[in-house]
Amino acid sequence: MSDRYTITELGYDHIFPNPRYALKEGLLAFGGDLNPDRILTAYRKGIFPWYSRFDPILWWSPDPRFVLYPKDFKIRRSLRKKLRQKRYVVKLDRKFRDVMLNCAKPRRDEEDTWILPEVITAYEELYKRGFAHSIEVYNERDELVGGLYGISTGRAFFGESMFHLEPDTSKIALAYLNELAKVWSFHFIDCQIPTDHLRGLGAIEIGRDRFLDELEVTQAYAGVHGNWQEYETLLEEFEW
Repeated sequence: MSDRYTITELGYDHIFPNPRYALKEGLLAFGGDLNPDRILTAYRKGIFPWYSRFDPILWWSPDPRFVLYPKDFKIRRSLRKKLRQKRYVVKLDRKFRDVMLNCAKPRRDEEDTWILPEVITAYEELYKRGFAHSIEVYNERDELVGGLYGISTGRAFFGESMFHLEPDTSKIALAYLNELAKVWSFHFIDCQIPTDHLRGLGAIEIGRDRFLDELEVTQAYAGVHGNWQEYETLLEEFEW
C-alpha cells in the first residue's frame, strides 16, 4: 500500500491529513479527542468522527459521499398527506439533548451505539455554541416523537442521526430541514453513508473529490449561526 494511504494518528493539535487521501471506505485518522474546535475543523474539511465503544476515536471521509441536494428531496404522497394534516408540530433547538438520547438508542439490528456519552457531551457544547442543531417533531400531546440532529457551518448541514417513535416522524423532521435549507440557500445536506431510506428521499452518492470541492464553496459563507429557535416562525410558512 502506498504511503499516500497511511492512516494518521492525531496529536494534540487540530490538524488533519488531507481527506482526499483517505482510504476508499473513508478511514483517515484515529486518536485525538472530541474537543468541539477539533470537531468543527473536521466537518469543515469533510471529516467526521465515528467509532464504537472501547475503540479509539476514528475519523472518516468516505468515497463516495452520500448527500441530499434540497431541490431533489422526494416527498411521497403519504408523507405529503401527513405534512398537510399538520397533526405534528415541528420545533427547532428546544430539546437537543433529548433528540441525541433518542438517536443513541440501539436499533433492532444493533448491539450498541456510536453516540456515546462523550459524544453527547461534545455535541451539546457545539449546540451551546450555535453550531449543532435539532429538528424536533411533537405529537398532539406535546410528546417528542421524532427528530434529527447535526452540525451546520457555512451553507451546509451535516446530518448525524435521526429517530422516530411514530411512523414517518423522522421523515417529517427531514422535510422541514430541507425546506429550511432552501430558504437559507444551503448547498446540500450531508448524509455521510448511503442508506436505502435516505436514497428513497432523494439522496445520492457523489465522489469524494466532488464533495470536498463543493464543501469548500459552502464554507466561504457565514451560514446560520446561533440557536435556531428564533426561526420557528418560518416553519409556519411552508406549503406542502
